[in-house]
Amino acid sequence: MNALPEFKLNGIALPKDASKLLDEVCEHFIEHADVQRTENTATLTSEIGIAHMRLDDGRLLIDLACPNDEALQMSRTVIAEHLFYFAGEDPLELTWSEPARRTRLANLHEVTVVSAFDVTPHMRRVVFACADVKPFIGGDMHVRLLVPPKGRTPVWPGLRDDGRIAWPEGEDALLVRVYTIRAVDAERGELWVDFLQHPQSGVPTPGADFARDAQPGDRLALLGPGGGDLPQAETIFLSGDESALPAIARIAAEVPAGTRMQAIIEVEDAAEEQPLATAGKLEIHWLHRATYAAGAKNVLAQTAIAALAAVDSETFVWVACEREDVRLIRAFLKGRGHDRKRTYAAWYWERDDA
Repeated sequence: MNALPEFKLNGIALPKDASKLLDEVCEHFIEHADVQRTENTATLTSEIGIAHMRLDDGRLLIDLACPNDEALQMSRTVIAEHLFYFAGEDPLELTWSEPARRTRLANLHEVTVVSAFDVTPHMRRVVFACADVKPFIGGDMHVRLLVPPKGRTPVWPGLRDDGRIAWPEGEDALLVRVYTIRAVDAERGELWVDFLQHPQSGVPTPGADFARDAQPGDRLALLGPGGGDLPQAETIFLSGDESALPAIARIAAEVPAGTRMQAIIEVEDAAEEQPLATAGKLEIHWLHRATYAAGAKNVLAQTAIAALAAVDSETFVWVACEREDVRLIRAFLKGRGHDRKRTYAAWYWERDDA
């Protein structure tokens, strides 16, 4: 952060196991912030502020410091949402020195569908008009897509006293899915989001269905951006499947001239390949699942690991794909001692082998 944090807030969490909860929070945020950890404390520093957490007699004490009120409210929500997520079914109480006072989320952006079309046989692009696209330029790539029920006036989420998002319920319940902003057209005030179309018998795909049926004029909202920061490095290694292709394309499009990139991308077949525009130097190795032997598993991970053996310590490694593939790649990078600050490894989906 450039500005000194002047807006502050304190919280107290009463979890079942404060130490375990702090461990899980730190393990998650190491991909998204600078995490400094001691036995009983953790300090998370990001562009929107500083969160200091410490264990105290079974409690988790939280101190937030941010450069402005909007960042403070966003930090509270981020911390609250993750604490309750990692607590799972375990009891958790969370109180703040000041209750949440915003009725509308600061990072909620209402958008309207401009057009929708197929980029490849299984990738569909929806173009949205947005009154203010500046928050989406650079920085984080991920957003939560909020789709209201057909035929109803949208009711957007607010905040609970504990900082968590208060989602509309009943007939006003929203479809909520996480996607990547594929591109930002600042001149036209438009955002592109690509949706993988992956119909399977008996498997609901509400996000893909929305993109399939989207019509010009449809109203919805985007919450964010947050997560999936654009990597900053002279050399970048990229690996992922179709679920990560929008993010890989965005990274390639926005790197400075001269950036060297190597990408290993798994898609179904040649028809799913996309041209990736860039000012950098990009070498792509496409993998086609249609050519794999029957029963082949973790081909993407194995191919990525073989290539990673040759990258140097200054290379930023960006990986996003199926959970098991990510686990294998993470283990390889850890064994090799690759700097966690030069690594982004996130699973976007999980294979159901049942």
